[in-house]
Amino acid sequence: MADKHIAKFFDPDHSNSLTHRCRQQRNEEFKRRFPDLPDMRVLDLGGTGISWQVAGLRAQHLTIVNIDRSEQAVEPWMEVIPADACDGGFGKFDLVFSNSVLEHVGGHARRQQFADVVRESAPAYWVQTPYRYFPIEPHWLFPGFQFLPFRARVEVTRHWNVGHNPVLKDVGEAAALVASTELVSATEMRAYFPDGAMWFERFAGIPKSITACKTA
Repeated sequence: MADKHIAKFFDPDHSNSLTHRCRQQRNEEFKRRFPDLPDMRVLDLGGTGISWQVAGLRAQHLTIVNIDRSEQAVEPWMEVIPADACDGGFGKFDLVFSNSVLEHVGGHARRQQFADVVRESAPAYWVQTPYRYFPIEPHWLFPGFQFLPFRARVEVTRHWNVGHNPVLKDVGEAAALVASTELVSATEMRAYFPDGAMWFERFAGIPKSITACKTA
């Protein structure tokens, strides 16, 4: 029962959940900083059309880059490019948007590539990622998960059934999943986006996620 309560508290589709409230707060801040969004050509790195629908966000035109080839445009003002966001070469836009992707691209060199793509694709950007030092890791919903030794994280992945990630009994699969997620600090975000401002999304005064933001 406790597991269900924890999962419900972080369920993004539950109106009273922490995740839902934080996303609402984040969307309001995003709209405040980019009031001209309806007139902008936006590049979304790693996102989905459904997430824009759910958030009630609308751009003049949205280009979504997603490595998942099953991703499809769900509105006529959207298009999808099946590609690796770190590769770049997607054209020029008014704004680059990315939500909870940076921590999944794979190590420092790939994160730097991602940041370079962001900054070369538009004069403005909004790049959000979970904050490394929030006490509860947001994918596994396990307290302090990101600070455990790799082997311990693999064992948690093989048995812990509360978070958004599946329980993976196979050691190789669990290790691959653990290795695919690496939360970053504010210092790292400032290094990747030196020309941007840092905005912290907070819960109970504690930073939960960090967004690098630059307005044109």
